[in-house]
Amino acid sequence: MSFKTNCLAAVAGLALMCGAVQAQTLRYANQGELKSLDPYTINETTTHAHLGHPYEGLIRRGKNLEILPGLAEKWEVSTDGLTWRFFLRKGVKFQGGEDFTADDVVFSADRSRAPGSNVQTRVPTGAKVVKIDDYTVDFQLPSPNPILHYQWDTWYIMSKKWAEANNSTQPTPANATTPTFASLNANGTGAFKVESHQPGVKTVYKVNENWWNKSPEHNLKEIIFTPIASDATRVAALLSGEVDVIEPVPIQDIQRVNASGNAQVLTGPELRTIFLGMDQTRDELVESSVKGKNPFKDVRVRQAFYQAIDIETIKSRVMRGLSTPSPLMIAPELFPSTGFTRAKFDSAAAKKLLVDAGYPDGFELGMDCPNDRYVNDGAICQAVVGMLARIGVKVNLNAQPKGQYFGKVLKPGGYKTSFYLLGWTPGTSDAHNVLFDIMGCRDNPASSRGESNVGGYCNKKLDALTDKILVEVDKAKRDAMIREAFQLSIDDFGYIPLHQQALAWGVSKKVKLPQRADNAVNFQYAIKE
Repeated sequence: MSFKTNCLAAVAGLALMCGAVQAQTLRYANQGELKSLDPYTINETTTHAHLGHPYEGLIRRGKNLEILPGLAEKWEVSTDGLTWRFFLRKGVKFQGGEDFTADDVVFSADRSRAPGSNVQTRVPTGAKVVKIDDYTVDFQLPSPNPILHYQWDTWYIMSKKWAEANNSTQPTPANATTPTFASLNANGTGAFKVESHQPGVKTVYKVNENWWNKSPEHNLKEIIFTPIASDATRVAALLSGEVDVIEPVPIQDIQRVNASGNAQVLTGPELRTIFLGMDQTRDELVESSVKGKNPFKDVRVRQAFYQAIDIETIKSRVMRGLSTPSPLMIAPELFPSTGFTRAKFDSAAAKKLLVDAGYPDGFELGMDCPNDRYVNDGAICQAVVGMLARIGVKVNLNAQPKGQYFGKVLKPGGYKTSFYLLGWTPGTSDAHNVLFDIMGCRDNPASSRGESNVGGYCNKKLDALTDKILVEVDKAKRDAMIREAFQLSIDDFGYIPLHQQALAWGVSKKVKLPQRADNAVNFQYAIKE
């Protein structure tokens, strides 16, 4: 078997930026809770960032989201594209003392694809993961996949011995009512280890003195994470110096933080798209006054909902100008939206569409929304409720903390929602991720396609294009197919894309922290005076 080299060598030891600066404690607050330490429970950026302190993947993403070697020093791809060979870093130990070997990679691949996992798309369903020796692993694919490893910075490798010894060989589902050992404890190879974890209350990380990277870029000895749901309390904690970093800063408080003199707001475009989805699978919605049928199976109803949404009002009043309305389910930084337009906001036209679909008096339904995950998520959903009321649709909003929300609407919870708000950052930084994970048909239990397709939108032609996109190497041809696939969804009104939100991190002026466009707060690069 011949191979072509994809990544020839590990990145050289990184220069220690902090010099002789004394190690510090960094205190961090986020609006949402950290419920589970099991790295396969929730496929969500903030959770991945939390768990990226104790855990690591075969690759890692740098400050600018570039792919770098992680637990794999290098990798090669066979000339036919069907076999990827990863050469593992030697001398790495888990925080529990176990040696990191190929057995842990094979085990983690199986565990990530097991029932209850919310990261099943990290390793393709049909891939065979084969141990060649203790430090070499082959991934044998049924078809070429040039972006196989793009999400592996958040496919965290677990210790097989530790999991087996602690009855944690199976992933903890997001809707689990009883915590497991893996949801309360962590044992990775990363820069920090979990000292203590009180779900929803506080998590303390200590520096991992035995980390394989002997030249860390941070100068931290400890990270203390405390969830603070109240916007006002979170901002007050930053301004008083009680915490060093908060995320997000409420839009209305950005100017006040910048004027404080002791903190600043790091802002920038985020790659996340916020959107609305609809249950298009069930014959009857789980929460609706309409019995015996599903209104969302009618494209006229989906279009009516789309055209009832006044995106400019959401931008100006709810987001205070810090959002970019989008016609696509992907940020323009990752795929250009030129040539695509949003369906025009028109309440009268939306009302007529409902009449034509057989709902002259509208109908009633439930809506699920997180209230501590995205920027102003609860307020966005409240605005949508009011807009739909104008066309006769009564929406019963269920806005709740992300732990309960994700546990209900995602795959482990059985996708139990009729209408919902969600945000998505493609972990691969590529359109294929959106087309496969969010927009792909989820009608094949043997496939991980559509794992995060909560509403069950399905277009087989789009799926066929997605499969061709994955293996196409000609950029012009690939982009043309991506455009065609997105247009299919637009014509179907399969989703209602809203906007890309802006990043807003509150950071003490004593802290230097790079801001990544994926909104992952990564303290491996933090320097505190």
